[in-house]
Amino acid sequence: MDDAGLGLPVPVPSTALFTDQYELTMLQAALRAGTAHRRSVFEVFTRRLPEGRRYGVVAGTGRVLDAVENFRFEPPILDFLRENAIVDGPTLDWLAGYRFTGDVHGYPEGEVYFPGSPILRVEGTFAECVLLETVILSILNHDSAIAAAASRMDVAAAGRPLIEMGARRTHELSAVAAARAAYVGGFASTSDLAAGFRYGIPTVGTSAHAFTLLHDSERDAFTAQVRSLGAGTTLLVDTYDVTEAVRTAVEVTGPELGAVRIDSGDLLVVAHRVRRQLDELGARETRIIVTSDLDEYAIASLAAAPVDAYGVGTQLVTGSGHPTCSMVYKLVARAAGDAPAAPLVPVAKKSTGGKLSIGGVKWAARQTDAHGVAEAEVVGVGPVPAELAERRVGVALMRGGRAVARERLDAARDRHRAARSGLPLSATQLSRGEPVLPTRYVGTRG
Repeated sequence: MDDAGLGLPVPVPSTALFTDQYELTMLQAALRAGTAHRRSVFEVFTRRLPEGRRYGVVAGTGRVLDAVENFRFEPPILDFLRENAIVDGPTLDWLAGYRFTGDVHGYPEGEVYFPGSPILRVEGTFAECVLLETVILSILNHDSAIAAAASRMDVAAAGRPLIEMGARRTHELSAVAAARAAYVGGFASTSDLAAGFRYGIPTVGTSAHAFTLLHDSERDAFTAQVRSLGAGTTLLVDTYDVTEAVRTAVEVTGPELGAVRIDSGDLLVVAHRVRRQLDELGARETRIIVTSDLDEYAIASLAAAPVDAYGVGTQLVTGSGHPTCSMVYKLVARAAGDAPAAPLVPVAKKSTGGKLSIGGVKWAARQTDAHGVAEAEVVGVGPVPAELAERRVGVALMRGGRAVARERLDAARDRHRAARSGLPLSATQLSRGEPVLPTRYVGTRG
């Protein structure tokens, strides 16, 4: 389980079959060829950001550590591989004892990234590293996409709290991961109890339209909810007539009513009307929460509205139009031969068509101007220039197959806000544009 949460005893099943078959067939061939033990270095990076995005957000790192530590070929999994003739006997024997024993280095969770950033580096034998491609990419591509959307929404909200409520709009397991990533990106809470249980994210929720429709009148529904949850609850006021509902809500609860939620209509207009009505009824401290298919643009359009919090679902859990980050996992260096002390040599794919890779084990540093504002993402191979030595981005995540960088989720959330605040102001623009930082390569050959 991810130590970023509460440390609750949640059993984590094996992640070994979150694997594409070709990873196992490559392993089998390498074992037979005698090259499987060669020291190798794989890197995760993206060649471009999603169209129009100014920066990316690293999320899912804690889940990657969980997945790698739980990558075990248990007897039922080995039986499945044997019965379906996916790999041969010697490969099955090797998989039975699989434990990742290598090192992982990368950008800490919550950090921002740009095209070419070495987001994650996995070092070990070819055999143990190649198997991790799919599970690592599936986690980072999904979670980073959600976190980037969440970050943009957080910018648009300008300090107003954001509630993640997309569990009903995606796969049940994706919903938990999305809530976690949204929290890293700046959301304050989630409606998903599984996410709260596993990761310690604050949870919220009161009632839906069904609760109002259950009762003989809106007044009866509000009375029942307030008796159960107290005056500080949030009453949903758009089931029938908003004006009448707000009046009834204050009559039932009094001016200490916690909040009202609006889930339909022209939110800008309705929010102004509701705020005016609440004030006239003496409920000046009652908050207004709006939901209804919000994205960062809709949130930004409500900047002048008297809204106190936003609930976001569909657009968040689908990455607000960009559900993946197009990250790849590529071999960038391998041992020059079979000897244990053989030096590493850079390797890279050289095909045309925009899929070029850069070989060599890379470092990254965030170059800043005289005012401490980031001005370039510097990626290099070889010695780090002295002026950049204190600005390196990557950290050790695993050593010898053991996680060394576990942290509470709040730390990743705080890191993201700090990293975002260190970018040029144009990073917070919602209009489409190029990455806010250029990537500058040092000592590399494409």
